Amino acid sequence: MAATLGGATVGTAGAAPAGDIVILAARYAGAAAVVREYGDALRGKVIVDITNPVAPDLQGFVVPDGSTGAQEIAKAAPDDAHVVKAFNTVFSHVLAAGPAEGRPLDVFIAGDDAQAKARVSAFVESLGLRPWDTGELAMARALENVGLLELGLMNHSVKHTNFSLGITILG
Repeated sequence: MAATLGGATVGTAGAAPAGDIVILAARYAGAAAVVREYGDALRGKVIVDITNPVAPDLQGFVVPDGSTGAQEIAKAAPDDAHVVKAFNTVFSHVLAAGPAEGRPLDVFIAGDDAQAKARVSAFVESLGLRPWDTGELAMARALENVGLLELGLMNHSVKHTNFSLGITILG
């Protein structure tokens, strides 16, 4: 997807992340380690956490009680980096396909830094998507629950991943 975006680059293992916004495209199990590995190279950057820290049985999470995957990743990040949870509720192939029935896909975001969220929102809009600010980084728990809900729908009723959840404003 990055190849289709003007100004976006795809990182490679071992190379310092480029740009002001870094999308952490790693499985949750290794995400904090990746952030620690790049450490200083992430100073001052916005780190977009797209992970879902779901247990293998798809019944819960693999993070400590009272925390979220995004908060655990933030603990591994440099103090001046800003973690924003986003894109974890949109399946990658749905995101790549773009708008559904002429309606932009919704991307929910959460983060503690208003400026970082504004930058991620602008990035989301540049992709033709609709950003929805859900609040502080602690709201990543709600977003991670939405990811778990989608997996439940995939396994029990929808039976595929060709769907997205979004907001419909009434009246």
